[in-house]
Amino acid sequence: MSVHAHIADAIKAPDLIRLERNLYVARFETMKVYSTLAAVQGLLDSGRIGADATLIDSSSGIYAYALALACHKFGLKCHIVGSKTVDRTLMLQLRILGATVEQVEPQPTLKLDQSLRVARIRELLAADPSLHWMQQYHDDIHYDGYAPVAAQIVAGLGPATLSVVGGVGSGCSTGGLARALRAAEPQTQLIGVQPFGSMTFGCQHIEDPGIIIAGIGSSIPFRNVRHALYDQVHWVSFDYGLSGAVALLREHAVFAGLSSGCCYLVARHLARREPQRNVLFLAADTGHRYVEGVFAEHERALEPDALAPTAIESLEQLRLPWSAMAWNRAEYEPVASSPAPAEPALAV
Repeated sequence: MSVHAHIADAIKAPDLIRLERNLYVARFETMKVYSTLAAVQGLLDSGRIGADATLIDSSSGIYAYALALACHKFGLKCHIVGSKTVDRTLMLQLRILGATVEQVEPQPTLKLDQSLRVARIRELLAADPSLHWMQQYHDDIHYDGYAPVAAQIVAGLGPATLSVVGGVGSGCSTGGLARALRAAEPQTQLIGVQPFGSMTFGCQHIEDPGIIIAGIGSSIPFRNVRHALYDQVHWVSFDYGLSGAVALLREHAVFAGLSSGCCYLVARHLARREPQRNVLFLAADTGHRYVEGVFAEHERALEPDALAPTAIESLEQLRLPWSAMAWNRAEYEPVASSPAPAEPALAV
């Protein structure tokens, strides 16, 4: 048994769990710790920041915790500009860890919330240029921490052909894993999961009647999303994500968050359609943040066997509650007025 010098090192790696014959989950306590530790270590080693630096960034949840842990480990100062979705449990942990946290006023849309947080960071930087903005959405240093996770996956699952399913979010977890895994096996498939209402893959024109799952989508462009890494994209509604999270707990005793529920539905569907491939999905965090909003509503969860995606050939065909499209590693530039990518074809 390993003895760790800091709690961040103990919780950074996922547990690999086999759920069905060819279906696996990489279950994190909080996914972004690994990449954040690597990013901060890299900044220190390169001299981009000093030992007395203050690191700042915007977050709606788990990245704030990862950054606070990294700063605690390395003795750095941490400031978070948070969304109102940062719950009381997380807020208390952040403050006791030594982070300072400010929350922007509640906004009617995710776009306004994200834009307001970024605007506030720019104000802070203008007032104190010595602050270092981590830019989890734009600085590709956040890709580096996923190479060790890829090595763990290869060691655990062996050489079988693999499909990886994960929420896109900032692009770093899925992109970093795919880049590292394809260095060993170029045929590794990457399947990105998005909420309705996210502009990252051109779905900003469809509102989810539940809520937008903010952690895996975006209403502003993220430079760290490299669209040409993705083989497929699935858009999953809140109600289906809730159903997936409840099913994951009921069927496999894995207590994970809302984005994990979305990814479980997608991975389960793919694993049964392609029994010759191993399918691994990312469970980014535990279910504790979602007790009231998701798990307390378990009686209205739908049976996963009754759920399937609508296969589409273009973004104009997107529709609730679950759409899927072969992306075929196409380039794409998110633009509010332009809903179509380069040229994806159907193969879902």
